[in-house]
Amino acid sequence: MGFPRRVDRYITREFLGPFAFCVIGFTIVLISGLLFELTDLIFVKHVPAETVGRMLLYKLPDMVVMTLPIAVLFATLVSLGRLVQDSEMKVLRVSGLAFPRLMVPILILGFLVSALTYWASEEIVPEANHKYENTLRRIIFSEGIPLIEENVFFHGGENRYFYVGEVDSDRRELSHILVYELGNGPFPRLITAQRGSYQGNVWVLQDGVVQELDDLGFVTHETRFGQMEIVTDQNADILIGNQRTTTEMNRRELKEHIERFQRSGLRVVSFVVDYHMKLALPMSSFIFALFAAPLSLYSRAGRSFGVAVSLVVILMYYVGMSVARSLGVNGVLPPLVAAWLINGLFALVGLVLMLRADRPK
Repeated sequence: MGFPRRVDRYITREFLGPFAFCVIGFTIVLISGLLFELTDLIFVKHVPAETVGRMLLYKLPDMVVMTLPIAVLFATLVSLGRLVQDSEMKVLRVSGLAFPRLMVPILILGFLVSALTYWASEEIVPEANHKYENTLRRIIFSEGIPLIEENVFFHGGENRYFYVGEVDSDRRELSHILVYELGNGPFPRLITAQRGSYQGNVWVLQDGVVQELDDLGFVTHETRFGQMEIVTDQNADILIGNQRTTTEMNRRELKEHIERFQRSGLRVVSFVVDYHMKLALPMSSFIFALFAAPLSLYSRAGRSFGVAVSLVVILMYYVGMSVARSLGVNGVLPPLVAAWLINGLFALVGLVLMLRADRPK
């Protein structure tokens, strides 16, 4: 019993070194890229360096979360590739330990990183992203540019919520506007408009519909209008803080918005896809561990093999996720399938390779 445990500790130590190196290295690269972009705020827009520094700190959790799955993939291939190159893996397998058993610590570490990634993505990253975006919005607002962004939700006061689909910043025009006003019943009063504009505390909506719903969600009254004005009690500063994109919400908050829209009969496929993606993407660390572990058996070049294959796998995975998301948003695939399709394919290939690893060649 002691021998497998010593092997587990040995493989874990081999894994942790490249993992930590990759997390630190990729985070520094991402910070450097963001700092290069934010430098314009200091020298062109005369934003205080302290403000830019805070923006970097706000974005740091998101960057670290992005690097964790990549670090698991890199560490798995590099650490196991070194064992294969030095024939240590062959010795361990000849000693009587099956390859799937040897990979148990790698899979456990991958799952733990996935759990950590999910927790951070739910509890830390959304609020940090919100603070970053709010700081950027205030900078934009100081230049007189309209505050409203595309595909954002925000609270407009008096139990009123807004959603804006498209924004023309040059003309200060809005399109695909939804306003839902919560009352005493379970369903809101809905106001939808094809287009509109925003000036100060006044929303001017054009070519829209007002719907009143009963306690069962059926439309009891519907009125069309050519133009409607809604006066809010929110000033510009409060409005900035209320805007949230999907990256500034956790799954619970996003689910609440999706349910409000769906109860009102509106299709929000893109947000449903993003909702499932918020779980699928953190699981990529475990998926990478399962997929990369058997690939290491084909290593003949040690670390260089791990680096090369990591780049190829990362490209394949994230391009695949982007394509799958696009298919989901456009209705080609169900949202749940679109979010988990690439994870499922990578997991299936990894599982097959893992089970075939000990078969005689």
